[in-house]
Amino acid sequence: MIAPGLYIADTEQMGRGVFTSVAITAGSLIEIAPVIVMSGKERALIDQTLLHDYIFEWGTDSLQCALALGWVSVYNHSYTANCEYEMDYTTNSIQIKTVRNIRAGEELLINYGGSWDEQKPVWFEAK
Repeated sequence: MIAPGLYIADTEQMGRGVFTSVAITAGSLIEIAPVIVMSGKERALIDQTLLHDYIFEWGTDSLQCALALGWVSVYNHSYTANCEYEMDYTTNSIQIKTVRNIRAGEELLINYGGSWDEQKPVWFEAK
């Protein structure tokens, strides 16, 4: 499920991203995406490829990884994200919800650190 009004477009600095053509209220479910779950052994192989930047740690012990289908892997990162993601290990899916009101034309952003307001540096910024 991808909410009406969402679209993918080029961004100035981060390649492509997910945007909305309509205003969205806080707490709205905007996407439910199935995931492909892979083992730790498979993750070690994926970590050697560009796909490493598009997978999520998966499982209660984070030993697996998952590649989200739908548009989840296209959402860009922000420490001041306007959306959050929630993993459902039972249905092997990820949900994206808004955490504040969003204006038409605004890019939808998640925090790759997990919580929408996490401030710990993510892998591509950590030194």
